[in-house]
Amino acid sequence: MAAETESYRLDEKDTEILRALQKNSRLTNKELAAKVHLSTTPTYERVKRLERLGIIRQYATILDADRLNKGFAVFCSIKLRRMNTECANEFTDMIKHITEVTECYNISGSFDYLLRIQAPDMKYYQQFLLNVIGRHENIASIESIFVMEEVKHEYSVSV
Repeated sequence: MAAETESYRLDEKDTEILRALQKNSRLTNKELAAKVHLSTTPTYERVKRLERLGIIRQYATILDADRLNKGFAVFCSIKLRRMNTECANEFTDMIKHITEVTECYNISGSFDYLLRIQAPDMKYYQQFLLNVIGRHENIASIESIFVMEEVKHEYSVSV
């Protein structure tokens, strides 16, 4: 069963806080308060409330995949032979433990899952596909789409 998502009403200051933190999550509370024109205590309390509500899920560092020799990006569509709760759970449990898979979506259409995979190069990806993903016995088909140029990649959510 899908997890229920509840939306929350954000006021202008909440929105300003979220925008500022999405640009730089390393801001101190004092710096954040100055950016949103509030004193430090209300700013701190708002951030804690946004965290408690689950609107702020985590703080992260964004790495340069090219500099880490992981700049070969592939979108991989997966079709399972059988699609039921047990098969889906088995597949997603496997995917959650594969570090090369940076995103995984259960999708509608001709395929069941869309994966984003980061690898050093085509040869690595080929071996990865044959020896890791391809070993799952419930996979019926795989289609790979290779990224030639990343034009836009936003980590933020429009607020």
